[in-house]
Amino acid sequence: MPMNAPLRCFIAAMLLLAAGGSIPGAGAGETLRVGKAVPEAFSFVPLDIGMRKGLFANNGLDIESIAFTGDARMQQAMASDSLDVALGSGPAMAFIVKGAPIKAIAAMAGPPLLLAIVVRPDGPKTAAELRAKKISVSTAGSLTYWLVSETSRRQGWGPKGIEIAPMGALPGQIAAMKRGDIDGAIMDIGNAFELEKRGEGRILVRFTDIKDFHIHVIFATDALIAARPQAVRGFLKGWFETIAFMRKNKPETVAIASEVTHKDAEINSRVYDELMPMFSDDGRFNASALATLAKSYVELQLLPQEPAMTTLYTEAFLPK
Repeated sequence: MPMNAPLRCFIAAMLLLAAGGSIPGAGAGETLRVGKAVPEAFSFVPLDIGMRKGLFANNGLDIESIAFTGDARMQQAMASDSLDVALGSGPAMAFIVKGAPIKAIAAMAGPPLLLAIVVRPDGPKTAAELRAKKISVSTAGSLTYWLVSETSRRQGWGPKGIEIAPMGALPGQIAAMKRGDIDGAIMDIGNAFELEKRGEGRILVRFTDIKDFHIHVIFATDALIAARPQAVRGFLKGWFETIAFMRKNKPETVAIASEVTHKDAEINSRVYDELMPMFSDDGRFNASALATLAKSYVELQLLPQEPAMTTLYTEAFLPK
């Protein structure tokens, strides 16, 4: 009697296993716990796309994605061995100088195209009108804090010409801005576009002129680097394969981003066009960008002096 198709497949699979082979897709890959500094920013959507398209799985990895409410909490998770890899900010490299058991393993994104200062529709019309105005940020010493300070410096007012109010999560900042408790907030461009679309805010300052910068960096724990270097290489290979996929497949990228960020396709299409240029294709660190970061650590009072940046990162695991 002829065998049916399922039985033929089963027998073929058993013969393959007996010969020392493996069944494609059978069994889980090596697990990596990967943190995102915030849950819904487009910056971290590549992780979700790489997972859904099987690009990390193709490199032998099973990704466990964990989102946080900021870099500081994510760094705490790495220090307590609750994470293996983290998608964070360039300023977070300062934690390494303070003893965090981590290393930067790739420059993930360059200029700070992600962020903007947003004001109420009836608020200041130019950056020159921000003097003594109150602008909210996530936390003191954060990337957003530095960008507002830098805006003040560029206006000639020194680092404290704009009053900076650390207020935690963005929903609270937006509510405070609507009430008039603050004059504006710094936020990711997706939320800024959404507020503009609803007539609830207006983008006042972009940071497109800050060229030498690493807004995002990929970190790995020292323990992971020492014990599982191939997993580090596999993750970075999957990451940069994902960036290449995103550049070639805008419609599918926007569709997945809309699910992850909970914003409509129109917003994410605009965000895609704005932010794809900031992503690195190879993860190499730039000396001028590192110099800007070193300076920012002192300006933010994270460190008393500029560190030797070459001790804070490695390019040994980047795809050749």
